[in-house]
Amino acid sequence: MKGFLRNVLPAMVLALWVPTAAPESFTVSDIEVEGLQRVSAGNVFGALPVEIGDRVNNNLLSESIRTLFRTGLFSDVSLARDGDILIVEVEERPSISDIEVEGNENIETEQLMEGMRQAGVEEGQIFQRATLERLELEILRSYVAQGRYNADVQAEVEELPRNRVAINFNINEGDVAAIQHINIIGNEEYSDSDLISRMALRETGWWSSITNKDKYAREKLSGDLETLRSHYLNNGFVDFTVESSNVSLAPDKQKVFVTLAIDEGPQYSVREVKLEGNLIVPKEELEKLIVLEQGETFSQQRMTMTSNLITRRLGREGYSFANVEGVPQVHEDGTTTVVFEVQPGKRTYVRRIHFRGNTATHDEVLRQEMRQMEGGVASSDRIESSRTQLERTGFFQQVNVDTSPVAGTDDQVDVTYTVEEQPTGSLSANIGFSQVSGLIFGADISEKNFFGTGRRASFGVNSSQSVNSANISYTNPFYTVDGVSRGFSLQARETDFEEEDISSFVLDTITARMTFGYPISNNTRLNFGPGYSYNRVKAGRFPAVEISNFIDEEGDSQSAFLLSGSIVRNTHNRGRMPTSGSRNSLSIESAVPGSALTYFKIRHKTDSFFPIDSRHRWVGRLRTEVGYSDGYGDVNATPFYEHFFAGGYGSVRGYEANSLGNESTPADDAMFQRERPFGGNVLVETSAQLIFPVPFAADSRSMRTAVFVDGGNVFDTTRGFDPAADEIRYAAGISFEWITAIGPLGFSLAEPLNSQAEDDTRRFQFSLGQQF
Repeated sequence: MKGFLRNVLPAMVLALWVPTAAPESFTVSDIEVEGLQRVSAGNVFGALPVEIGDRVNNNLLSESIRTLFRTGLFSDVSLARDGDILIVEVEERPSISDIEVEGNENIETEQLMEGMRQAGVEEGQIFQRATLERLELEILRSYVAQGRYNADVQAEVEELPRNRVAINFNINEGDVAAIQHINIIGNEEYSDSDLISRMALRETGWWSSITNKDKYAREKLSGDLETLRSHYLNNGFVDFTVESSNVSLAPDKQKVFVTLAIDEGPQYSVREVKLEGNLIVPKEELEKLIVLEQGETFSQQRMTMTSNLITRRLGREGYSFANVEGVPQVHEDGTTTVVFEVQPGKRTYVRRIHFRGNTATHDEVLRQEMRQMEGGVASSDRIESSRTQLERTGFFQQVNVDTSPVAGTDDQVDVTYTVEEQPTGSLSANIGFSQVSGLIFGADISEKNFFGTGRRASFGVNSSQSVNSANISYTNPFYTVDGVSRGFSLQARETDFEEEDISSFVLDTITARMTFGYPISNNTRLNFGPGYSYNRVKAGRFPAVEISNFIDEEGDSQSAFLLSGSIVRNTHNRGRMPTSGSRNSLSIESAVPGSALTYFKIRHKTDSFFPIDSRHRWVGRLRTEVGYSDGYGDVNATPFYEHFFAGGYGSVRGYEANSLGNESTPADDAMFQRERPFGGNVLVETSAQLIFPVPFAADSRSMRTAVFVDGGNVFDTTRGFDPAADEIRYAAGISFEWITAIGPLGFSLAEPLNSQAEDDTRRFQFSLGQQF
């Protein structure tokens, strides 16, 4: 009311005063404006309904005053006449110089400021007290919606020099009112306690007060009403309604009482399910997608699921805008006929495929991964498969896809893939540490997306107390337009196995390879290629009998001409830390005739992820690996330096790295030499894990925790240590993995479950600066 008097009363008084302040009419020869400080004269002339040359009377002058008041720029307006000159005298409203908010914790200051800006209250704007009073009420309503009924909002206005004001909002948020009692009326099928247990809101109590579930909020109540509605609809109560929801407040404004009046209606079962409309796909195929069965209790959820399944099936055929609506038709006998009305619309085609967000990666690299082609039928399966292919490249942290109709057509769509690029290369010197190799020094240049072309290139040198190596590689994943890849690699490596606590020898290796990859399907590739390897063995201080005998018989250097092949099927949902899908590979490598020693190695690996919840935060993982190697031709066994090893991080945790299996035989003259791991030609490993969210961390793409059970061992059939189930070693524990800025970090805490006296165990294991 006060705001009304301040704004309207002056205009009424001045309007009544005008007829006595000016003659009845005259022709305006000029207009002068007095009293302006910040408002431009142009704003006045633009609003004034009088121009030079107009003949004015009392009515027009009164309208002019009202018009200028309506601009909201002035607190006072008067008109005067000097001869034929119209003089407009104004008093500007003050401008807002500063706005301060104090006392708010549950609503952010920026959120309050944004609401003020939308209402026209911000620094530099004209101050209007009526608007300020409305803002006080709006802020107060926001707190009331949170259940803070005793909140108080007061706006203080401080007048400043040069016709300015400062506004200070003093907020007392108060406490959220606790729910003293929830009363449900009209429920017969389900008890109050059953229904309340499904709600987010709870009556006040020691536990609910700790979890804040007894704190009333309007949004929470609305969500609970939807939860109850869904519960009833999913259990056959098609006619369920919420007749009223009343919230009453105690005099102290600290307690609320919630009363819900519902009408359950009868419970319905399914009499019949029908498919109507233009089915497009054979009816028998669509009927297999129906998850509602005759005789069972009706479920809104299962009806919606059926609609979605049929819609997706039509989308596979190119009907991108198909509409499948399930409608329950109730009968007096307590049954319902569910009719699915299928409206496929027109078959759609892809006009254009657009890419957004790829500032570094060339468009053609993304197009190479497309399974949906421009000009082709818009298939939801192929569009989604293309998105998955982009995520598997490892170039992008996230990929989203949007299908939009083309304006002016009813059978064309544009598909837009929006990507969020992530670093794919590095140029770094690094220092790491591993319990196996000790301190690790290295310099690496690697790029998985070389100059945005999708090609991979790397060069690196690394040095530790046990390994010195240098490598260079280059791979073109699209060597041909059909997706055939070609790669080259060259590596030189010196490994002191005595320093790695494996055996007493040093192995120098130079290896060169060429690899081709051929796509068999979207998820399966065949890889093959030739290679060459040169190996030189140097005995350590206390070489084992097996090593000494090998050098005596075969010499200290061997050359091998290699042929390798593998088939890999990968359905992981992303390249790093996947949460669903599996990767299966079968590989064989052979040193062919013409080599100093002829042998072969076969390995089979699986790595599968099984999401437990819809958000993929709880995930099961099963990893297996088996390997076998042997000599052929005139060679009876695999060279010892090609043996498999097991134990340690990434293998069977809880045991020393590479320590499992039958040990080497000490030389007779080596008094102080202990038996050392010697590996074997048969490898068996498995790991079952339950991955769960990292506490207090939301980023599941760069870190994860898991509980696990590992099992495995290596066997040497050439020395009589044949595979046996009772020789498998097991361990259980917990692990943590994190992709950090300085490299991968991983550690595990494991307890061996069936270790023997001769086993080397290590419960805590970690690695930093190396791949897991």
